[in-house]
Amino acid sequence: MKFQSVAPPPASFPSPPDGLRWYLHFTVVVTGAAVLVLEILGARMLTPFFGSSHFVWSAQITVTMLSLAVGYALGGRIADRQNAVTSLYGLILLSAFYLVATVMFRIPLATACLGMDLALGSTLASFGLFFVPLSLLATAGPLVIRALTTSLGSVGTQVGRLTALGTVGSLGGVVLSSYVLIPYVRDSLALLLTATALGMVVLGYGFFAGRLKLSARVGLLASCCIAALLGGRALRVDQIPVWPGHREIARTNSHFGLMQVIESNDQRRRFYLNDFLIQNSYDVTSRQSISIFTELLVGLSEAYTPILRKALCLGMGVGIVPMRLSSGGMTVDVVEINPAVVPLAQTYFHFDPSRVSLIIDDARHFLGSTRARYDTVHLDAFVGDSMPSHLMTREAFTAIRSCLEPEGTLVINSFVSFEPGRDFLSSSLYRTLKDVFADVVIHASDGGNVFYVASNRTPLVPVRIPSFHGTHASRYSQAVACYANRVVPKVDGGMVLTDDYNPAEFRDAINREELRRRLANYAVGK
Repeated sequence: MKFQSVAPPPASFPSPPDGLRWYLHFTVVVTGAAVLVLEILGARMLTPFFGSSHFVWSAQITVTMLSLAVGYALGGRIADRQNAVTSLYGLILLSAFYLVATVMFRIPLATACLGMDLALGSTLASFGLFFVPLSLLATAGPLVIRALTTSLGSVGTQVGRLTALGTVGSLGGVVLSSYVLIPYVRDSLALLLTATALGMVVLGYGFFAGRLKLSARVGLLASCCIAALLGGRALRVDQIPVWPGHREIARTNSHFGLMQVIESNDQRRRFYLNDFLIQNSYDVTSRQSISIFTELLVGLSEAYTPILRKALCLGMGVGIVPMRLSSGGMTVDVVEINPAVVPLAQTYFHFDPSRVSLIIDDARHFLGSTRARYDTVHLDAFVGDSMPSHLMTREAFTAIRSCLEPEGTLVINSFVSFEPGRDFLSSSLYRTLKDVFADVVIHASDGGNVFYVASNRTPLVPVRIPSFHGTHASRYSQAVACYANRVVPKVDGGMVLTDDYNPAEFRDAINREELRRRLANYAVGK
């Protein structure tokens, strides 16, 4: 005798009103967008303290994934025990409040984590700043699914629809972050705007989509007013301290970090900072750089290049080196990836783009497409505390060699260590350059800058003594000493770096961590 199993009739649940149902769909889109905005903004808000290496992105992605897992589980438990809709908007409001608080304690928390290992410090800072709001936002999915499910037979449809809507919202968050918030708005303000959007969603539910009592609406409105007052306070608290005797005269966001111009109170000296790190210093009166690397890039090209007619600068900085080369009668092409730095350079550092050929592009892309030939190439493309890894490989140097004249030179500005156990990058750069060029020489300054000169001319010996004409009086003796300090690295360390395998960012982390910690602590007045 056979028994046929009969499926139980689907359980049914009351359906929310049409207006609320559509508003719940809208809420899923907004919370999905907010999650991605927080993930991207979170990494950027950590970058001034911990750099833009894979450590920071790994920390932010780890915290985001952990938050989503916790939020999904928490949302499911709450949905089975309480009113899903009321819980949903209460948790969104809590997330908005926490984001306001995040702006207030970001700098103290990140600064406290600077003393830790780079991976651990960035992870703890990310956890403290973003785990709670991301977890709260992740509860939206299970709660809305529970609120909109009217029968067990429609669960699959609801899950699929709401997952798709959340993903569309996340896509919108990526576009909003990358093309609206980051280029035009301070990161802290962008975070507060995200909190404001979440607060507006909660208010929309309380006053239009929901059926809340008058007392509940008054309480909700009061809560949002308190959050707004705290947000105004947070913007004042989030101001980055400026060194004694100096003031900030310009600040702007960009796709490549926070850019600042700091000026001494006597208006004689200016400093360009990218994510808290000094990229160049400038004597306003004499219109000369006070940073040693500007003199050595020009001076070493002069010393080792037989003929100097045309130069390529990979990385513009604030335009001081290209202007020096141009004033010497050279034709200069400049490749700069960040267009936002150009108006700062013009306004505060007397950069004149009409005297050079300025190309806004990634250096590797330019090198792969150009047919021009140069007598000297300067590689000084720093992002914060280090040169991008894709510009330090055998393939990158081969592309540079292909656009050099037969006796042309490549001059690289770097921060590396020759100390045993910390010399992976210094040795790897030397070995990689030697794999591409016939000869390589190294000069080191007492300020930490290390300069590599590579050429197909062998032996690579000076053809003239650099004049260091135009060098700032306070840096002349240091420039001469750096030229005289030729370094012979160990050849048994490091490796040839390639596009396929380049662990420099990981292996050199201890040096970058120390440099960033020192400079970031200095920038925040510690």
